[in-house]
Amino acid sequence: MDFKFSNRVPKQNNDVVGEILKVAGDPKIISFAGGLPAPELFPVNEIKKASDKVFSKHGQDALQYTASIGNSKLRQLVANRMDSHKHINCKPSNICITTGSEQSIDLISKMMINQGDVVLVEKPTYLCALDVFRSYGAKIVGVDMDENGMKADSLETALQNYPNAKLIYTIPNFQNPTGRTMPTNRRKEVADLASKYDVMVMEDDPYGEIRYSGKSIDPIKHFDKDGHVIYMSTFSKILAPGMRLGWIIADEKFVNMFVVMKQSADLHSDNLSQYIVAQYMEDNNLDLHIQKIRDAYHRRASMMLKEIDKQFPRGVKHSNPEGGMFIWVEVPGNINTMELFKNCVKHNVSFVPGEPFYPDEIIPGTFRLNFSNMKDDQIHEGIHRMADAISEMIKK
Repeated sequence: MDFKFSNRVPKQNNDVVGEILKVAGDPKIISFAGGLPAPELFPVNEIKKASDKVFSKHGQDALQYTASIGNSKLRQLVANRMDSHKHINCKPSNICITTGSEQSIDLISKMMINQGDVVLVEKPTYLCALDVFRSYGAKIVGVDMDENGMKADSLETALQNYPNAKLIYTIPNFQNPTGRTMPTNRRKEVADLASKYDVMVMEDDPYGEIRYSGKSIDPIKHFDKDGHVIYMSTFSKILAPGMRLGWIIADEKFVNMFVVMKQSADLHSDNLSQYIVAQYMEDNNLDLHIQKIRDAYHRRASMMLKEIDKQFPRGVKHSNPEGGMFIWVEVPGNINTMELFKNCVKHNVSFVPGEPFYPDEIIPGTFRLNFSNMKDDQIHEGIHRMADAISEMIKK
């Protein structure tokens, strides 16, 4: 049958990233391709205890429909944490609980983007966000980065070239895919530019709590004086992704309209999960749990970087993340990244090629490595295999 899909559905059904991850799922292959948290760090016993308590105390309410904006206790707990840890002054009325960050990106895009509207993004950036923007017909414009993230002067040039731009999308902490972090002065500049050019900022911060070196930096939202910044985060990286819970913080007027849009998407995020996470946060020290994640990721990142420096051919560059889950690699010369990927697969190791992360012009020879879900022996052996594959490509 010839289905009459809308314009939001891709014209071709070839899922490049899906095919890459399918290949990477071969048990013979050491895969640095995924972006998975370490499952051995999930607080299974504590969440089970919280779940038991929820069913004992609130079973009927937790299994019932709830408000689209989210559980009031969980929103208060999030507001308290955002004030104490992120220096974002907010109330529960500024917060809506979402079904993970993906829903936040989708609903904000649905609210803001008309066909042909311009969205400014880091170059490269999170590939799933690019897919969402494209699905709503956005014109995506890449903004240059350096080792300190999106360049403020390049952002202002883009805003001057596209004065009607609707959104700026940025991941300022341990960016996906590069692992780079935006310093304080640039965050202030981004907030100021958003106000000056009257454009909204989507500040995506899924990894901000997973800082294992350097000093914590206040979010762009902290410097927002007039409601131009929408802050987004998630419990996926600090508790467990299977809970499918995230949140946005925005001007109350924006949140009210966001809730209306959410009602037509899923009515509300999983009520039982909201009760359980709220109970977990009441009964446990979330900071102590997050510190375990930081310690493990720091060790794995340090090991991977050490192996890269030791084994990769001379001239290969990499990012040096202070947190998060990813390392960005740049191979010198005009290396075709997909050919490099295929050669790595022959050596039973994989990564995610850089191509899907670019909104426009692609820089060849770039790829993303994940270390969070890797055992020590896999990191050592996998980087060794990758080094051999890269050396073969460079010599061609």
